[in-house]
Amino acid sequence: MKKLSPKSKAKSGMKKPAARHPEYQYLDLLEDILENGTVKHDHNTGIGLTSVFGRQMRFDLSKGFPLLTTKKVPWNSIMHELYWFMSGQTNVKYLIENKVPIWNDYPYKIYMKKADKGLLPKLTLEEFVDKIRNDNDFAGEHGDLPHIYGEQWRAWQASDGRKIDQLAWVVDTLKNFPERKHAILSAWNPQFLYAMAKPGEALSFPLCHILFHFNVSGNKLSCLLYQRSCDMFLGVPFNIASYAALTMIIAKIAGYEPGEFVHTLGDAHIYHDHIEQVKEQLKREPKKFPKLVLSKDVKDLASFRPSMVTLEDYNPHDYLKAKMTVAGGFDEKDRKVSKVKKMVKKSKTNGNAKAKK
Repeated sequence: MKKLSPKSKAKSGMKKPAARHPEYQYLDLLEDILENGTVKHDHNTGIGLTSVFGRQMRFDLSKGFPLLTTKKVPWNSIMHELYWFMSGQTNVKYLIENKVPIWNDYPYKIYMKKADKGLLPKLTLEEFVDKIRNDNDFAGEHGDLPHIYGEQWRAWQASDGRKIDQLAWVVDTLKNFPERKHAILSAWNPQFLYAMAKPGEALSFPLCHILFHFNVSGNKLSCLLYQRSCDMFLGVPFNIASYAALTMIIAKIAGYEPGEFVHTLGDAHIYHDHIEQVKEQLKREPKKFPKLVLSKDVKDLASFRPSMVTLEDYNPHDYLKAKMTVAGGFDEKDRKVSKVKKMVKKSKTNGNAKAKK
């Protein structure tokens, strides 16, 4: 039987198959991980996870805002966290005051390491958060997370003492040089990461979404994110919506229409204590994506506020609750392990060299 070309199909009255809901990209990736992933364990907590490497999703922002509908995702937390990044903040006090709990565990973990050594009084997480909220001096001393996203985006520390505002530079580049290919922002600063940092200066919490690249095609602005570590159940739904919103905000400031958000994932994984929730989510049918409406007052980075962004027509399935996994990051003991491995490798090399002689 002769196959019809797309034009012939149109002339014959044959209907094109309906496009799949874009949320299926996310759901398909969950299934891919469950079916084809490799079982691993987080190096700090020992928690099991199943992962795949190297995947990508694309969302056309002219066809709805990609806030997942197969479970309710807390928009308030996403928008305030994004503003926290965009405004260059690094202290969790702002987040706590706006009822965003997702970063609380990280400064608390640092505090308790000192408390376990007898340097500070021990507190429960709830007591710690309450003191951050109500005690400015305590928040200033224990609520700050230096060298994370806000600092890298807005005040990257240069070797000559300057602080580089990458986000402002990106906006200027998009306005004045739209056809150039270098509108890139990186949060991956080796000076403060893992064993590359000086002893005592390494971040003890992970930076996961580490590089994004804007592109202007015609009058549309698109963004490609590279995320090295991707907690598929809890983290990635936040990341999709956060960077889609960032793309729309930067497009508005720079004078463009929103194009695509392209999400490139490195290690995409499901923690084993999230598997039952994932299986429940996979039973649900996606609903129509909501709309994100930006006020005409969105004009520049300095005056931007979360209140200028409104989410409309969001009608998702119910929440699927799961415990956040405080995993990854760097511990100074890893530096010692790394040195031991190098010494063992050097010893074996020398031994092999002697044997050959």
